[in-house]
Amino acid sequence: MSQRKAPADAGRATIRDVAERAGVSVASVSRVLSGNYPVSDDLRRRVMKVVRDLDYVTNAHARSLAGGGTPTVAILINNITGAAFAHVAKGVEGAAALRGWLSLVGTTGDDPERELALVNLMRQQGVTAVVLLGGAYDYDEYQLRMARFARSLDAAGSHLVLVGRPPLEGDVPATTVDYDNEGGAYAMASHLLSAGHRRVLVLPGPAGLTTAQVRLRAARRAFEAYGVPFEEDLVRHGPYDDEHGYDAVETCLREGVDFTAVLAGTDVVAAGAMQALRAAGLRVPEDVSIVGYDDIPLASQLTPQLTTVHVPYEEMGRVALRAVADRREGGTSRRRGGDGDHLVLGTHVVVRDSVRPPAPSRRG
Repeated sequence: MSQRKAPADAGRATIRDVAERAGVSVASVSRVLSGNYPVSDDLRRRVMKVVRDLDYVTNAHARSLAGGGTPTVAILINNITGAAFAHVAKGVEGAAALRGWLSLVGTTGDDPERELALVNLMRQQGVTAVVLLGGAYDYDEYQLRMARFARSLDAAGSHLVLVGRPPLEGDVPATTVDYDNEGGAYAMASHLLSAGHRRVLVLPGPAGLTTAQVRLRAARRAFEAYGVPFEEDLVRHGPYDDEHGYDAVETCLREGVDFTAVLAGTDVVAAGAMQALRAAGLRVPEDVSIVGYDDIPLASQLTPQLTTVHVPYEEMGRVALRAVADRREGGTSRRRGGDGDHLVLGTHVVVRDSVRPPAPSRRG
């Protein structure tokens, strides 16, 4: 029985490859995969092991990739109700619809294992591209497995697109559409510092999330540039929701922690922090200034309107879809092997009404 290795990069494995590796006929493999014919348990186990080893994709969607059919894009998002990346999904779907493509949306629930499982499922379904939205969790096993899926998608004629997260390391066939996360966070921290704030409560997001790590690093860098000590005890990690913003501020006030401003990781977190300040009888920005990140519609609906960082989320979605279309249609952005494209869109501070210099008695 042949022991040759799977054709990892040469192209998608065929049913003949499976039959040769398993030492059976093509008809036997077909019977096992169809599930419509009685086969022995030993034959089923042997064939399915080879299917896994060769990363064989068998379904009508995958077979239609080379010969036509309606292109389908899978959009995987942490939380479909999250305003920021819902705008990315809107951009992807809108650009796909203009081309007559279909879009599927799946939610990962902020679970790295579920995200990996969904990527694998979409690969098996033979989608044209998998678009992953939002920050990634920074651990080696996740990076290795995602790189493997990217190569598997590429071999099957599909493509992985990462939106709003760092590119995968090494020689991985994936496209990254990112935004200047660090530049935006640095500019926002600098805005507070230039207004005179020195004791800033920082709510960057989940500790293990790359998005939060970058924003916290940028804040530290801004403090260093201004020659102001960065107070690590004023950092509170947590999810990007209003409950975390409320709880972090409420806890700090109850414990007597002194701060004159809140640097929130998202506009939603800022909204929760604003509620906690008001519940404590404090005014924004007269008593405490507050800023956000994202510039979702909520930012201009709050009272006072929120100073925040604008991220071009919908445009990121359109750019992501165009990158996939260019590869599929043989445009100038098409890449064959090697590192994927890394596209970065700009961010900027939107100054509104939620920042004011601290009262003289509270300046550090």
